[in-house]
Amino acid sequence: MDYFKRIENLQDKTLFKGFEGKLLHTENMTLSFWEIEEGSVLPLHHHHHEQVTHVLEGKLELTINGQTKICTSGEVALIPSNTPHRGKALTQCRVLDVFTPCREDYKNSDQ
Repeated sequence: MDYFKRIENLQDKTLFKGFEGKLLHTENMTLSFWEIEEGSVLPLHHHHHEQVTHVLEGKLELTINGQTKICTSGEVALIPSNTPHRGKALTQCRVLDVFTPCREDYKNSDQ
């Protein structure tokens, strides 16, 4: 088994315009390393996955279940399963999302 990975060699994913990512899947979780363009919007949505969002760089406005906060480098947001949430990049951002269980819908390499 290959226990070590380089982010630049991971699967590419474009989620929405302005959301470019690199994905790593394990049996029980997905890690998504996002580069988000300033002004890009993630529309309101929800999913059965638990999600942890870690802002690595930039300012990301997140709304989770109606509560809004501007998150900056070093902040972590906890998003429970089936909870409505959305986001907007107020600056260029780098974000790490961790999902459990694994995001099977993100495994499609044609995206």
